[in-house]
Amino acid sequence: MIKKLLIVLVASFAIQAYAQEGTASPYSFYGIGSLKFKGTVENRSMGGLSIYTDSVHVNLRNPAAYVGSNLKLWNETNRPVKFSVGASHNSINLEANSGEAEVSSTTFDYIALSMPVGKFGFGFGLVPYTSVGYKLEDTEEDVIQNRYTGEGGVNRAFFGFGYQISPKLSAGIDFNYNFGNIQNSVVEFLYDEDGNIVQYQTRENNRSDLSGLNINVGLTYKTMLNEKLELQTGLTYSPKSNLSSVNERSFATIVINSLTGQEFVVNEVAADLEASNLDKTDLTLPSRLSFGAGIGAPRKWFVGAEYTLQNTSEFSNPIVSIENANFVNASNVSVGGFYIPDYNSFSSYWKRVTYRAGFHFENTGLEVNNETINEFGMSFGVGLPVGNVFSNANVGFEFGRRGTINQNLIQENFINVNISLSLNDRWFEKRKYN
Repeated sequence: MIKKLLIVLVASFAIQAYAQEGTASPYSFYGIGSLKFKGTVENRSMGGLSIYTDSVHVNLRNPAAYVGSNLKLWNETNRPVKFSVGASHNSINLEANSGEAEVSSTTFDYIALSMPVGKFGFGFGLVPYTSVGYKLEDTEEDVIQNRYTGEGGVNRAFFGFGYQISPKLSAGIDFNYNFGNIQNSVVEFLYDEDGNIVQYQTRENNRSDLSGLNINVGLTYKTMLNEKLELQTGLTYSPKSNLSSVNERSFATIVINSLTGQEFVVNEVAADLEASNLDKTDLTLPSRLSFGAGIGAPRKWFVGAEYTLQNTSEFSNPIVSIENANFVNASNVSVGGFYIPDYNSFSSYWKRVTYRAGFHFENTGLEVNNETINEFGMSFGVGLPVGNVFSNANVGFEFGRRGTINQNLIQENFINVNISLSLNDRWFEKRKYN
């Protein structure tokens, strides 16, 4: 089943991930957009917790998870090839002092394949890393002064491998190729002495095509504390890296249809960015460190906590300067876990279901008008067994809040519905002959 689905899903996802507008958050205006990929549906359903690893689920946050123990069901001679694909629907209520609005987006989130080879494990896939999607208006006494729109984002193709150093300790590394583009425009509205909008308006267009490499290294350690309890720990680190940006800028005189809002270009002039050394620039991607630990009973329950620190203050983008915003170091705390009533139940399907829940608190690292943009969210979900004993469909729900209405800012109250397929199959099997 995996082999038949893989080609179709890879092709369709590659097209969708590059073209889709993956967010409707006004805070994607800043930097290179809002962070889109926050782990698999299994991770996000546990508050974003990514330290738990096993032999049947893909963990895309820690490359050491590409390896694991062989399955007892297969006489401890093999472990499955793991394939996962996920998507989400996000609904956001935007709340400000001036009113409220509803926005939404539906996107693919990731596609990945992990293969075991002895003590090694390999994985590759594609994820939308950040997304840009906003339409904002700057008003004064209910009169539009400026309109800002943006779209695009950064996608990430990765290839990695892990190695099982011992039955308890594994290590791994991901090599990531980041690519994409960000497009934004600003329209300045002009009025006559009587306050009537004039015929022609001015628009500035910007486009940045981004590309660059970075790595992510990881460690996992697990050991039985006694006959029933297992300790699992995880650590990942991504060093600082650069994105190359090829930039374009143009200025246009436009006419706006008062009924549809459609913009028609009268004339357009390209800006000479080369003269100011802004045609090609480098953006700094900050370093990121994450570590955590948890305990549980294998195939029964697990609870853990994880802390992430990102040096977002290292971020820089020479072509964009925003006076009222700056970046500080970001942090995130995730707490969550799962419970399976009876993993081997034959009498009840619902006893074999995995029930997940968690919460997280995040300082996004963005400050606007001297206000820190924080996010709090709670999540829960289920893993529904499908097909063979190892495959499952995962459904997760998140709800929370990002931002504030202080200092004329916007508060986002969001509800996310996440779904994924986690499929497993046995590709490599030693043949026995009598």
